[in-house]
Amino acid sequence: MASSSTKIGHGLAKGLGIKVEQFSGPAGVTRGESTYSVSTADTYVEEEPRTIDWLRDLVPTGSDITTYGRSLFPFTKWITRYNLQWLAGDLVAGITVGAVVVPQSMAYAKLAALPVEFGLYSSFMGVLIYWFFATSKDITIGPVAVMSTIVGNIVLKVAETNPEVPGWQVATCLAIICGGIICFIGLIRCGWIVDFIPLTAISAFMTGSAINIAAGQVPAMLGETVTVGKWKGFNTRDSTYKVIIHTLKYLGHTRLDAAMGLTALFLLYAYRSTCNFLARKYPNRQKTFFFISTLRTAFTILLYTMISWLVNRNHRTKPLFAILGKVPRGFTHAQVPVVNSELVSLFASDIPASVIVLLIEHISISKSFGRINNYTIDPSQEMIAIGVTNLLGPFLGAYPSTGSFSRTAIKSKAGVRTPFAGVITAIVVLLALYALTAVFFYIPSASLSAVIIHAVGDLITPPKVLYQFWRVNPIEVIIFFAGVFVTIFSSIENGVYTTICISVAVLLFRVVKARGHFVGKVKIHSVIGDHLLEDKFHDQSNSAQKLYDEDVAVRNIFLPLDHNDGSNPSVQAETPHPGVFIYRFSEGFNYPNANHYLDYLTEYIFKHTRRTNPNTWGRIGDRPWNNPGPRRGRTEDDRSHLPTLKAIILDFSAINNVDVTSIQILIDVRNQLDRYAAPDAVQWHFAAVHNRWTKRALVSSGFGYPTKQQTEVQRWKPIFSVAEIGGANSAAAQAEREANRDLRKSRAGIDEENNMKDVEAQSKAVSSSSSVDNLDKRITNSKAYNSVTQKVIANGLNRPFFHLDLTSALQSVIANIEAEEFAKRGVGTRETGINQGVGQEEIPIKA
Repeated sequence: MASSSTKIGHGLAKGLGIKVEQFSGPAGVTRGESTYSVSTADTYVEEEPRTIDWLRDLVPTGSDITTYGRSLFPFTKWITRYNLQWLAGDLVAGITVGAVVVPQSMAYAKLAALPVEFGLYSSFMGVLIYWFFATSKDITIGPVAVMSTIVGNIVLKVAETNPEVPGWQVATCLAIICGGIICFIGLIRCGWIVDFIPLTAISAFMTGSAINIAAGQVPAMLGETVTVGKWKGFNTRDSTYKVIIHTLKYLGHTRLDAAMGLTALFLLYAYRSTCNFLARKYPNRQKTFFFISTLRTAFTILLYTMISWLVNRNHRTKPLFAILGKVPRGFTHAQVPVVNSELVSLFASDIPASVIVLLIEHISISKSFGRINNYTIDPSQEMIAIGVTNLLGPFLGAYPSTGSFSRTAIKSKAGVRTPFAGVITAIVVLLALYALTAVFFYIPSASLSAVIIHAVGDLITPPKVLYQFWRVNPIEVIIFFAGVFVTIFSSIENGVYTTICISVAVLLFRVVKARGHFVGKVKIHSVIGDHLLEDKFHDQSNSAQKLYDEDVAVRNIFLPLDHNDGSNPSVQAETPHPGVFIYRFSEGFNYPNANHYLDYLTEYIFKHTRRTNPNTWGRIGDRPWNNPGPRRGRTEDDRSHLPTLKAIILDFSAINNVDVTSIQILIDVRNQLDRYAAPDAVQWHFAAVHNRWTKRALVSSGFGYPTKQQTEVQRWKPIFSVAEIGGANSAAAQAEREANRDLRKSRAGIDEENNMKDVEAQSKAVSSSSSVDNLDKRITNSKAYNSVTQKVIANGLNRPFFHLDLTSALQSVIANIEAEEFAKRGVGTRETGINQGVGQEEIPIKA
């Protein structure tokens, strides 16, 4: 009995003029089942998903809310089991990263056009806060080269128009805005948006940015940016190609800084190469040489700081080359950040690029090291970690921070065990802020530039990786170089936008131009060594033969008829039955590509079939304008050798969801082909429909089951006012109803002039008397009924045109086609007990 809510809903639908049954199809068992399915096994009627179920899935339960709350703080899952062995690994990794992050953060602060202490503030807050929200043990949050460059560009741009605004206020305000946006995305669990940024775009962005940063640091390393007399240097933040041209043009202005920069850069690469060589030569000491290699940045900075002190200790007011100068001790800039609409409006146009860069670097690095070290990160939770870091960091003077590739790689190789290693790194940075600021005074600026060039050099994509891209997909390499060239000749921000936009455009083009394939049946045999699998078990015991039967050594597969999948062209995959077409979708089936899919479908069918009734147009004037026929004096091409259209099987294995547009276009094509095949009925079968909502959409449009005739034509006006919807109104439904009526009459052996009541009575009598004995005998001898194991139907009996695979769909189609052909010849079919018409035989009908 229907519930009160169902009654109310049906009453409301009736008042609005909606016929609910038209969109739901028959609820019970319809034609298409075997006697075995209905009479001897547990039947299964598939229920459609309801809208209320969909809404309930969206509303979180109490358990979901609790799980969500706990997921915000992942450290609670492992902190209670923290042990000394983990602590030992975290200590080593934390101290190692701390030795790297101190000189790097000061160098990156120079990129951000800020005093060096702001780099230390950023690195301290990044590693201190992240571990509370981390799902990655390897990532290290702090200032990075690319983000620092973008911050520096914003700071200098604001300084040109509003020189009264301190640069660090702009940087901290940018961090607050970006952090809030990213944190919000993470809280609503939309971390999947980063999946729209492909690896090619990330590689192009990293490569172009590395070239941009390195080119901008070469003049500083050579001393060309130092003001001397009338010479004021040039802008190192111009487009990359301009910076390179100016660097070569003004090589004559190189100063003593070049000695401190070039030798430092040479030492960094020589140091690393020596350690790598020794690690290969002495493999059992690889760990030792790795830790020695990680100290190269700290060693180089300390060495050149000592050299600078020896040279400039008597020239503090006028050093011989540029040095860092005074670095304040502690958190002297700790205060509430200034955030207002006026300040935000100064850099509003740069916020999207800043957010994208923060996400690209962090998520791509964390995912990569998660796969390397066999764990999975949560992108949404990582966004919360970045967001909270950038929301709280500015209170101590930090500017936008994200994951660092170089420091993450060092941390991973150092054997980090948990995210708690960040606390150890924070302690190292804190000690540097309070105990080493006097040492920082003499650090040569050129040596810091060498450190930056050395650090970003690893971000450049090597040629062997590009070759791999080319082998996978050549168009990806074109996208890569487009992003790099735009970055070099324009800016990092434009390079980011270019690669993402081109990648999305290529994706949309592939979706829109997705093309299905017509497939044919091929029987294949499994081979073991030089023997067929069935031959191997031919002379063995029954158990071995049973194993062979279960393994299905001989089976049917379906290959594209055009062999565009690379299959052997000598294997002839043919349509398994005249007038039957199997169409496989290659991508999703939605509004962008539905027309392209089905235009090819109809074009192919028209080309390989003939119209069922060649005399559809009795006169020339009856022909449509788009098919006017041959010219006067000529005859139409002979197409009598082609079959008529009988059935279409759609392979939905690659489809998960459909939409209103795609279904409406499918309905239009069905109506078009119904008119083409009239008066015969075109069967529409669907294989491998795995989504319940997709089934519901198809059923609401008259697919999935044999339809019944209705008295009036219905139109779905909100979608398309001209197209008809619902299989009950199609020519196929009318033809099928007439075929079934003729079949019942032929079985009863009566004339068409008798009334329908007599037809049904005599039909029952014939079926119960003439064939029951033979049918019982076949049922008794059938394996399906004598099997000890109980068999149940796998898919719903109320949707007989939905099939689990192509094989069962093809069997059903052929069985129905043969039944119609037998009915036209005045014969009937008798089922042998196998579901969906398999094994039917021709039986003459007695008059």
